[in-house]
Amino acid sequence: MTTATAPPPPAAPRAKRKGVLGTRPWVAACFLLPALVLLGALVVYPIGYSVYRSLFDASGNGFVGLDNYHEVFTDDRIRTALKNNVIWVIVAPALATALGLIFAVLTERVRWGTAFKLVVFMPMAISMLAAGIIFRLVYEQNPDRGVANAVWVGIHDTFAQPAPFPGAHPRPTGDLAAADGGSFATKSAVRAGSPVALPLVAVKPEDVAGAKEAIPAREVAGKVTGTVWMDFTRGGGGTAGKIDAGERALAGMKIEAVKDGRTVASATSDSDGTFTLPSAADGARLRLPASNFASAYNGVEWLGPALVTPSIIGAYIWMWAGFAMVLIAAGLAGVPRELLEAARVDGANEWQVFRRVTVPLLAPVLAVVVVTLMINVLKIFDLVYIIAPGSSLHNANVLALQLYQSSFGTDVNQGVGSAIAVFLLLLVLPVVFVNIRRIRKEREGRR
Repeated sequence: MTTATAPPPPAAPRAKRKGVLGTRPWVAACFLLPALVLLGALVVYPIGYSVYRSLFDASGNGFVGLDNYHEVFTDDRIRTALKNNVIWVIVAPALATALGLIFAVLTERVRWGTAFKLVVFMPMAISMLAAGIIFRLVYEQNPDRGVANAVWVGIHDTFAQPAPFPGAHPRPTGDLAAADGGSFATKSAVRAGSPVALPLVAVKPEDVAGAKEAIPAREVAGKVTGTVWMDFTRGGGGTAGKIDAGERALAGMKIEAVKDGRTVASATSDSDGTFTLPSAADGARLRLPASNFASAYNGVEWLGPALVTPSIIGAYIWMWAGFAMVLIAAGLAGVPRELLEAARVDGANEWQVFRRVTVPLLAPVLAVVVVTLMINVLKIFDLVYIIAPGSSLHNANVLALQLYQSSFGTDVNQGVGSAIAVFLLLLVLPVVFVNIRRIRKEREGRR
């Protein structure tokens, strides 16, 4: 008896293929289309048009080929900007990363480390415009307004005594006359037993605030005496060259007796303006050294041609050291403590642990920070434009600022401006490629 076999069931319909992520290609294209349109409109088109515009003259009508690129490398302003950009790329990321690393390591075991990190990171919340205004005031030349010079002048005056009466000088008709190096000397020799009058004018009121009234010097046998005072009576009146009532003594004035170009004696005036020189001063001419009248030390010209770029880099580091510190601190939290303790058990001191263990383990994080800051400083514009005064703007120039000046400044040439933009893009691209390769290697290492 034969049995019939049942026919095989019909094959199920084949499902439509989907992408790797389980999404149909046309669905993915619909979601990506808005982003691609924005990317093309805001990135691809501006780059393409900048390349096209860089091949034309200032009017945009005459084709000049690569002449604009030739000007980029021959114009003095642009070459200065390029030199400054090199300084920025080398110095700013390195210093900001180094400071961030130091802050992150030193505050790791400190109880108030979180508060310190918050304070250091706070400048990141300030815009570049506000930071530029702040540091323009910090670098103000006047020590009464500029914090940097106030500190610097305070340190200087701690070790170098300032002149007691800056700007003071004698009357043109008096016995004192200008001598070498800003000093003043008597026209005739002095004699022992005959008091000498040394009147001065143009003394600042604050330099004699609280000073005693000047009195005539007494005659002392065998010695040269005299009085140095401010020959000025409030409200007018008085006699020039004579000590009148109410005229102030100049205490602390140094007086030297000079014979044949050699100082034979010296003295300092007392609180009432009088002074006494020994018998060696008989027949000498009296000299008031220039150290009595030297202008007050006014600090460092932070925003002058020589220091303007380092000063602006200092402002940048103040803002971005906190950014570096936070990223490095996050990487430091992931460092295995067993490796650090093992190094200490093996006899390594803290410096060796830091240099041979901590830094190598943090190398990927440090690379991220340095690359990010390098891309950032290549685009630096606002700090330079705000902090640098007009007299030093040329010395502080950078490519992004020159791009703005060439495109929208007084000598508008958007062909040159576009060439600078393309050149700046070419400078950024290698750093971007390095960053992309690093990210790909990290992803491959995790698989």
